[in-house]
Amino acid sequence: MAGLDEVQLRPEDDGDFDMADEVEGLKSRVTRKKGRGFDDKVQEQSGVFDRVEEVGDGPGPLKSVEGWIVFVKNIHEEAQEDDVNEVFGAYGNIKNIHINLDRRTGFIKGYVLVEYETFKEASKAIENMNGAKMLGQQIQVDWAFVKPTTERRRSRR
Repeated sequence: MAGLDEVQLRPEDDGDFDMADEVEGLKSRVTRKKGRGFDDKVQEQSGVFDRVEEVGDGPGPLKSVEGWIVFVKNIHEEAQEDDVNEVFGAYGNIKNIHINLDRRTGFIKGYVLVEYETFKEASKAIENMNGAKMLGQQIQVDWAFVKPTTERRRSRR
Protein backbone atom coordinates (compact mmCIF):
# COMPACT_ATOMS: atom_id res chain seq x y z
CA MET A 1 0.00 0.00 0.00
CA ALA A 2 1.32 3.42 -0.88
CA GLY A 3 2.20 5.81 1.93
CA LEU A 4 0.73 9.29 2.16
CA ASP A 5 3.97 10.93 0.98
CA GLU A 6 3.88 8.75 -2.18
CA VAL A 7 0.34 9.75 -3.11
CA GLN A 8 -0.04 12.47 -5.71
CA LEU A 9 -2.46 15.01 -4.30
CA ARG A 10 -4.51 17.02 -6.74
CA PRO A 11 -4.52 20.77 -6.21
CA GLU A 12 -7.88 22.53 -6.17
CA ASP A 13 -8.75 25.12 -8.83
CA ASP A 14 -7.37 27.94 -6.74
CA GLY A 15 -4.01 26.22 -6.28
CA ASP A 16 -4.63 25.19 -2.65
CA PHE A 17 -5.61 21.73 -1.58
CA ASP A 18 -7.10 20.40 1.59
CA MET A 19 -5.02 17.52 3.00
CA ALA A 20 -7.81 16.30 5.33
CA ASP A 21 -10.26 15.90 2.44
CA GLU A 22 -7.71 13.93 0.41
CA VAL A 23 -6.92 11.63 3.35
CA GLU A 24 -10.62 11.00 3.97
CA GLY A 25 -11.06 10.26 0.28
CA LEU A 26 -8.25 7.71 0.42
CA LYS A 27 -9.66 6.12 3.56
CA SER A 28 -13.09 5.76 2.00
CA ARG A 29 -11.62 3.93 -1.01
CA VAL A 30 -9.38 1.62 1.02
CA THR A 31 -11.33 -0.73 3.27
CA ARG A 32 -10.23 -3.98 4.80
CA LYS A 33 -12.66 -6.83 4.72
CA LYS A 34 -11.80 -9.96 6.63
CA GLY A 35 -12.91 -13.47 5.80
CA ARG A 36 -12.99 -15.77 2.83
CA GLY A 37 -15.25 -14.69 -0.02
CA PHE A 38 -16.44 -11.55 1.75
CA ASP A 39 -18.29 -9.17 -0.48
CA ASP A 40 -21.09 -6.61 -0.30
CA LYS A 41 -23.77 -9.19 -1.20
CA VAL A 42 -22.89 -11.34 1.80
CA GLN A 43 -23.04 -8.32 4.05
CA GLU A 44 -26.48 -7.35 2.70
CA GLN A 45 -27.86 -10.88 3.15
CA SER A 46 -26.40 -11.36 6.60
CA GLY A 47 -28.91 -12.94 8.94
CA VAL A 48 -31.12 -14.42 6.21
CA PHE A 49 -31.02 -18.21 6.49
CA ASP A 50 -33.24 -21.14 5.54
CA ARG A 51 -35.39 -22.44 8.37
CA VAL A 52 -36.12 -26.07 9.06
CA GLU A 53 -39.67 -26.88 10.10
CA GLU A 54 -40.07 -29.22 13.07
CA VAL A 55 -42.70 -31.92 13.47
CA GLY A 56 -44.10 -32.43 16.98
CA ASP A 57 -42.79 -31.27 20.33
CA GLY A 58 -40.81 -34.21 21.68
CA PRO A 59 -37.90 -36.18 20.27
CA GLY A 60 -38.41 -37.40 16.74
CA PRO A 61 -37.34 -36.88 13.14
CA LEU A 62 -35.88 -33.61 11.86
CA LYS A 63 -36.16 -32.33 8.33
CA SER A 64 -32.99 -31.34 6.55
CA VAL A 65 -33.00 -28.07 4.63
CA GLU A 66 -34.14 -29.75 1.42
CA GLY A 67 -36.11 -32.84 2.47
CA TRP A 68 -36.55 -35.82 4.78
CA ILE A 69 -33.46 -38.04 4.88
CA VAL A 70 -33.59 -41.75 5.66
CA PHE A 71 -30.45 -43.62 6.78
CA VAL A 72 -30.18 -47.19 5.45
CA LYS A 73 -27.60 -49.49 7.11
CA ASN A 74 -26.20 -52.91 6.24
CA ILE A 75 -26.48 -52.44 2.47
CA HIS A 76 -24.79 -55.18 0.43
CA GLU A 77 -21.39 -53.99 -0.78
CA GLU A 78 -22.16 -54.78 -4.42
CA ALA A 79 -25.48 -52.90 -4.49
CA GLN A 80 -25.87 -50.20 -7.12
CA GLU A 81 -27.76 -46.92 -7.12
CA ASP A 82 -30.40 -48.48 -9.37
CA ASP A 83 -31.04 -51.23 -6.80
CA VAL A 84 -31.60 -48.68 -4.03
CA ASN A 85 -33.74 -46.49 -6.30
CA GLU A 86 -35.89 -49.44 -7.33
CA VAL A 87 -36.54 -50.64 -3.77
CA PHE A 88 -37.04 -47.26 -2.07
CA GLY A 89 -38.71 -45.56 -5.06
CA ALA A 90 -41.82 -47.64 -4.38
CA TYR A 91 -42.57 -45.46 -1.32
CA GLY A 92 -42.38 -42.05 -2.95
CA ASN A 93 -40.45 -39.67 -5.14
CA ILE A 94 -36.74 -39.85 -4.25
CA LYS A 95 -35.04 -36.46 -4.46
CA ASN A 96 -31.49 -37.69 -3.86
CA ILE A 97 -29.53 -40.85 -3.09
CA HIS A 98 -26.11 -40.51 -1.51
CA ILE A 99 -23.90 -43.60 -1.66
CA ASN A 100 -20.43 -43.52 -0.10
CA LEU A 101 -17.89 -45.77 -1.80
CA ASP A 102 -14.74 -47.25 -0.33
CA ARG A 103 -11.81 -45.69 -2.22
CA ARG A 104 -9.70 -48.82 -2.11
CA THR A 105 -12.29 -51.39 -3.22
CA GLY A 106 -14.87 -49.24 -5.02
CA PHE A 107 -17.71 -50.98 -3.18
CA ILE A 108 -20.39 -49.36 -1.01
CA LYS A 109 -19.27 -48.71 2.55
CA GLY A 110 -22.42 -50.30 3.94
CA TYR A 111 -24.85 -47.41 4.24
CA VAL A 112 -26.92 -45.15 2.00
CA LEU A 113 -28.77 -41.86 2.53
CA VAL A 114 -32.12 -41.62 0.73
CA GLU A 115 -33.88 -38.24 0.60
CA TYR A 116 -37.64 -37.89 0.19
CA GLU A 117 -39.59 -34.68 -0.33
CA THR A 118 -42.36 -35.37 2.17
CA PHE A 119 -42.49 -36.73 5.72
CA LYS A 120 -45.21 -39.20 4.75
CA GLU A 121 -43.07 -40.84 2.04
CA ALA A 122 -40.04 -41.12 4.28
CA SER A 123 -41.94 -42.54 7.25
CA LYS A 124 -43.67 -45.06 4.96
CA ALA A 125 -40.27 -46.22 3.65
CA ILE A 126 -38.92 -46.61 7.21
CA GLU A 127 -42.00 -48.48 8.37
CA ASN A 128 -41.97 -50.94 5.46
CA MET A 129 -38.24 -51.40 4.84
CA ASN A 130 -36.78 -51.60 8.37
CA GLY A 131 -35.80 -55.26 8.82
CA ALA A 132 -36.53 -56.17 5.19
CA LYS A 133 -34.05 -58.02 2.99
CA MET A 134 -32.26 -56.36 0.11
CA LEU A 135 -29.85 -58.40 -2.03
CA GLY A 136 -29.84 -61.14 0.60
CA GLN A 137 -28.98 -58.88 3.57
CA GLN A 138 -31.33 -57.62 6.25
CA ILE A 139 -31.22 -53.82 6.19
CA GLN A 140 -31.94 -51.34 8.98
CA VAL A 141 -33.74 -48.12 8.11
CA ASP A 142 -34.18 -45.08 10.36
CA TRP A 143 -34.19 -41.28 10.31
CA ALA A 144 -30.86 -39.62 9.52
CA PHE A 145 -31.61 -36.59 11.71
CA VAL A 146 -33.49 -36.71 15.01
CA LYS A 147 -34.26 -34.12 17.65
CA PRO A 148 -32.37 -34.61 20.87
CA THR A 149 -34.31 -35.37 24.02
CA THR A 150 -35.04 -32.43 26.28
CA GLU A 151 -33.55 -34.15 29.33
CA ARG A 152 -30.30 -32.73 30.59
CA ARG A 153 -27.51 -34.95 31.78
CA ARG A 154 -26.34 -34.57 35.32
CA SER A 155 -22.88 -33.09 35.56
CA ARG A 156 -20.24 -34.91 37.55
CA ARG A 157 -19.00 -33.13 40.59
